[in-house]
Amino acid sequence: MSEAASRDGRPLKADRYRLLLEAGRTLGATLSIEELYEAIYRETARAVDVEGFFLAIHDQGRDLARVVYMAEGGKGESVDIAYRGSDSKVITTRKASLITDDLATDSLMVLGDDDRVARSAVIAPLLHGGRVLGALSAQSYDADHYDADDLEMLEEIAAVAAVAIFNAQQFAELERRRKEAEQLEEIGRALSSKLDPDQVLRMVISAVSDVLDVDGVAVWLCDPRQQTVCRVADSGGEIALPIGLEWELSPEMEDTLISRWDPIIFDNLASTNRLPENVAAHLTGGSAAGVPLVLSGRVEGILTAGSRQPRHFSREDIGVLQRLASQVSVALSNARMHANLHALSLTDPLTGLPNRRRLQIHLDHEVAAARRGRPMSMAIFDIDRFKHYNDTFGHIAGDDILKAVGSVLTQENRAMNVVARYGGDEFVSVLSETGLDGARHFVDRVKAHLDRDETLSKFGITMSVGCAEFDPDTMASVNDVLRAADADMYEDKARRTAQVETGD
Repeated sequence: MSEAASRDGRPLKADRYRLLLEAGRTLGATLSIEELYEAIYRETARAVDVEGFFLAIHDQGRDLARVVYMAEGGKGESVDIAYRGSDSKVITTRKASLITDDLATDSLMVLGDDDRVARSAVIAPLLHGGRVLGALSAQSYDADHYDADDLEMLEEIAAVAAVAIFNAQQFAELERRRKEAEQLEEIGRALSSKLDPDQVLRMVISAVSDVLDVDGVAVWLCDPRQQTVCRVADSGGEIALPIGLEWELSPEMEDTLISRWDPIIFDNLASTNRLPENVAAHLTGGSAAGVPLVLSGRVEGILTAGSRQPRHFSREDIGVLQRLASQVSVALSNARMHANLHALSLTDPLTGLPNRRRLQIHLDHEVAAARRGRPMSMAIFDIDRFKHYNDTFGHIAGDDILKAVGSVLTQENRAMNVVARYGGDEFVSVLSETGLDGARHFVDRVKAHLDRDETLSKFGITMSVGCAEFDPDTMASVNDVLRAADADMYEDKARRTAQVETGD
């Protein structure tokens, strides 16, 4: 029974005014959203007989309503139950409703259990500034428990509550933006300090998870040759997606993300048909949102977040995701530029092969593995009389010869091996998991290919080659195996020179 009541259980008119004034003071002084919801329940229970209660908040722009607080038997709790606002008669008509019996037929939210279920209710919209902020309801297990006076009282409580909710939402929004700005500034500083693209991706996953209440985050990168094909570059959270998962964008997704740079929202993944089957198979329920990653005026990827709860993402969440995506795009652009510059510093500009510096880094790793028992051999190729060809035919022809040799070595090279330009006219092939016999076979293949090459055969190019296998018992460093291969190459050059001079 309500606190102030006449003999028939209804508040007297004077008591109603007092209750409303007290409710206004109490609710107006409460700026914490969670505390406000509980206070609205308490003030409603003082004015109207309440056996069951719920409070729903409405997002008109997304047609999304959420039950945020409910109570039964005097015990209340915060909840999160989403439904379409347009499914609620009170929200769509903006008019209060009195239900005297058979509540289950006329209300989306019916409190109680199988043994005892609410039968009657009063429900009032929360109206403020021409908007429907939500609805609140008092329910009873008995039929015909409420009358028009109860409905009027609830409407008056709802009017006071709507003002308090609007003020609390504004305050919460200011606090959210302040905290978000602090978080984004901190994230921006952290991202700008990372120059490794992989580190940037890992930090992005962590940042989105920290800022938004989500269960999974993924960064998709577009195929540079086909922008509408995206693949997961990194992912994290309870519903992380497998790395490399491919998403071929539909025309609708292409128009939204690639052409218009707009966000996408999937309110209910269980019922959507907007995703290809291979992606949907990893998203069995809940909701998701995605925003484009724009680098230098072009969409290069998509940042997505997922929740196990349907209709989870609000407009504010999308705004946060977009602001994060802007920072991610800048960080990725910087990291890619750094990676490209780093690659250039390790690449021979003429042949496109790794240069001596990159070779040294690779050899350090290979020799370390060879010390642990993995075979590793090396072949050094030196173009015979290269200075003669360069002086005779010119530097352009000399460059063509170097590029042709690099191309032949690359074509004969296995993916696990590295071929590099070692010096002016010297090239090195590092052969992983290969002994000396395997290196000799590789050299034979290269020589046969050199003879077939149109550019090299035109100039009559020959090469001296030296091979060596790293021996952990007699060799201590990279330089030891390099010296051994170099010595073998000079023996080959001397032997072939002698053959030419003697005519053998």
